Amino acid sequence: MNAELLRTLKRLGYFVAIFVAAIIIVAAVEKKQESGATGIEIDVQPLPDGHYLVDSTDIKTTIKRSFAFEWTGQQIGLLNIERLERVLEEDPFIRNADVYVNAKNKIHILVEQREPVLRIIDDNGLQYYIDKDGFKMPLSKHFSARVMVATGSLPPHVPDFLEKKKNLLKDVFLLSRYIEEDRFLHTLVEQIYVSNGKIMLAPKVGNFEIILGSFDGMEEKFKRLRTFYDEVAPYEGWRRYKTINLSYKGQIVCVKR
Repeated sequence: MNAELLRTLKRLGYFVAIFVAAIIIVAAVEKKQESGATGIEIDVQPLPDGHYLVDSTDIKTTIKRSFAFEWTGQQIGLLNIERLERVLEEDPFIRNADVYVNAKNKIHILVEQREPVLRIIDDNGLQYYIDKDGFKMPLSKHFSARVMVATGSLPPHVPDFLEKKKNLLKDVFLLSRYIEEDRFLHTLVEQIYVSNGKIMLAPKVGNFEIILGSFDGMEEKFKRLRTFYDEVAPYEGWRRYKTINLSYKGQIVCVKR
């Protein structure tokens, strides 16, 4: 057998092996597509504090309400996985849902919850959360998230409020994120409240209020507050003051009791 013939036979054997493997794979896929789903596994990732705003029972209820058939027992090939993901992501507590069928024909659903960072209680009696992306969330029947609270005369939430150039709710949201990320302010501030367009802060300890006024110049205002805390408060004490006003440029105006 000459070398050229040997190479031809090797190439032919290689293509035959690929063809046979492809047939086996297609047959296995078709068999899996025709087999029935054996069940549903739901994995809800907890929030950073370990709690849940939505659970597996809620998700099963959503699936049952949204589809006119039982997923367990249905042929794998007939299941619309992408539609199930879209349905679940319409839930205001769910940020992302990944659905796949595992090797045992179980439908696995991995759910990422939305993370609330601010609770709104406005003068109209509306209560809701805003998540870290600015998305509006209802209160949960399972758990009350321990987050910054903003109260008072706030404008209604609209989906694009963070894109607006001037919006009081946007100012309050950004302020709450700044406070949460600053160790000093996070320790000091309990609540944000708005009255007549002015932003004020309620401390966790002490019966006084911190007046910011507008959101403009926020960082400089907090620098003045930190200076007051370091240089004046240790000698005077917080209890001597009724208000600490930072709304005047370059000044701290305090009203004593």
